[in-house]
Amino acid sequence: MANDTTAAPPPDLTMGILQRRRVEAEIIKPIYEEMKVAFGVEAAQRVLGTAIRKAAIEAGRQFAAQEKNGTSIATFAAIQPLWQREDALRIEPVKQDETTLEFNVRRCRYAEMYHGMGLSEIGHLLSCERDATFIDGYDPRMEFSRTQTIMGGASHCDFKYRMRCESETPKGG
Repeated sequence: MANDTTAAPPPDLTMGILQRRRVEAEIIKPIYEEMKVAFGVEAAQRVLGTAIRKAAIEAGRQFAAQEKNGTSIATFAAIQPLWQREDALRIEPVKQDETTLEFNVRRCRYAEMYHGMGLSEIGHLLSCERDATFIDGYDPRMEFSRTQTIMGGASHCDFKYRMRCESETPKGG
């Protein structure tokens, strides 16, 4: 396979992300059902998870490429309203400064949508697991942590992003 150095196209932001996830889920659902029959639940979820993680990393790279002056906590915070569009997320800010962005999600229409579509068993793959891998593509200096999700049955999701200092060891290093 040839090494494609062509820059990825910028993300299409005309459709809200909630609506985009609905369209994706409608396509994925019958494929996932067939994969479960053919390979079993564990293998189907593993394949689906891998594909979605790769897509999230690429999406992060595409968003980062739009930042003319480079990425930062501030630029990352500035794109968060895209995920909130259509009242998709109800956010409670916790902390934001040059190196930290923390917030709680008190309502998640992504989780509600997947539940309503009968996709609760893979909702975490379709949305929640994208969060950490998106930042891998957006800015590898960023770290992400979350201890609970609404999708997993908690009262809220607790998002914590931190920009590592230059002297800190990179992720996986």
